[in-house]
Amino acid sequence: MPEPRCNSYYNATINDDTQYPRLEGEHRVDVVIVGGGFTGVASAVELAERGYKVAIVEANKIGWGATGRNGGQVTGSLSGDQAMTKQLSNRLGCEAEKFVWDLRWRGHEIIKSRVKKYNIECDLKFGHLHTAYKPAHMAEMQATYDEAVKRGMGDEVSLLSKKDIPQYLETPLYHGGLLNKRNMHLHSVNLCIGEARAAEHHGALIFENSPVIDIADGALPVVTTAHGSITANSVLLAGNAYHKLARKRLAGMLFPASLGNCATVKLTPEVAQAINPHDIAVYDSRFVLDYFRMTADHRLMFGGGTNYSGRDSKDLAKELRPGIERTFPRLKGVEIEFEWTGMAGIVVNRIPQLGKVSKNVFYCQGYSGHGVATSHIMGEIMANAIIGELTEFDLFAGMKHIRLPVGEWLGNQGMALGMLYYRMMENFR
Repeated sequence: MPEPRCNSYYNATINDDTQYPRLEGEHRVDVVIVGGGFTGVASAVELAERGYKVAIVEANKIGWGATGRNGGQVTGSLSGDQAMTKQLSNRLGCEAEKFVWDLRWRGHEIIKSRVKKYNIECDLKFGHLHTAYKPAHMAEMQATYDEAVKRGMGDEVSLLSKKDIPQYLETPLYHGGLLNKRNMHLHSVNLCIGEARAAEHHGALIFENSPVIDIADGALPVVTTAHGSITANSVLLAGNAYHKLARKRLAGMLFPASLGNCATVKLTPEVAQAINPHDIAVYDSRFVLDYFRMTADHRLMFGGGTNYSGRDSKDLAKELRPGIERTFPRLKGVEIEFEWTGMAGIVVNRIPQLGKVSKNVFYCQGYSGHGVATSHIMGEIMANAIIGELTEFDLFAGMKHIRLPVGEWLGNQGMALGMLYYRMMENFR
């Protein structure tokens, strides 16, 4: 059964909530997209702008899943970058590193352009700090800084020492960091809804509260819900960790991990200015990290402690509060007004998974916690693939992935044990 929006800060501050109809009756379009999150909506905008008749079929509400439950950070931290570069080097040679580097920033440009073009109000702001949790982590910051400068980003990045941190954050925790002025943060649900309105403006049909129960393959695949169906030339599965379709093809490839976020009550402008004077987004350098930023109305949004078991946390505020108070001692005892979880799609090698279930049924999934920017990149690649421009799609579809020959529950336990190992290794890093 369709479910309402969760109790998140995003959903409490939607500019213009959606009221799209349930899918009823029979329809005919060029492309059906299953899933109304960033991947599905971004792909729909790309296709609709080019004149294709598109339909989005969402089980709940636009932006209901991970799209509306993340930290709202748009960064160049591309998931699986090293594994991706290694595999691509066999096909792109020395150009593989440049391809992956450029890919890091492509989602930023798509989002910025779309926000400007369609006048989407989503609290888009610039500035991000990757903080060193231990002195040894500064080597990673230095390497990233050096590469950014080498590739022409010298005026957008700064390497900060421990003594520089108080200029940016009122915290005792960090030993330095990498400040990036190209990275962004935003209101995820308002962005997604704004993009859905853009797709609708170009003729896209959007259906909410319409869980897909079957996809019939064939020369013209048919997507069926309880109350209607759509026949199309192509179908894109864009539900990530939230759909259970095409299990024969996709089982064992992706596993859900619960990401927890919360938002405090509104802080006074003076307190907000004191703890984060430049209004930047932040995440730290640990394997299982904390991430945070200020909202437009002066709340601290704080997330962390990914649960790789696939289960939601029982008391998220209790779990996140120590991290908040450790980071910002001034906020000890602060009231938490919103708390929510969301399922990210985790891939063993962290490389996004693109491919086909059948000749004209595509899938795109698995951003491993880096989905805001990556989903927009993949939306562009998938739209190109659906209209026959397959060069980049084939690069990703040709990636080798690890398929675990176990059920989802057992796979999640394996992922949880793996992350426990990495947490233990953090002590020696």
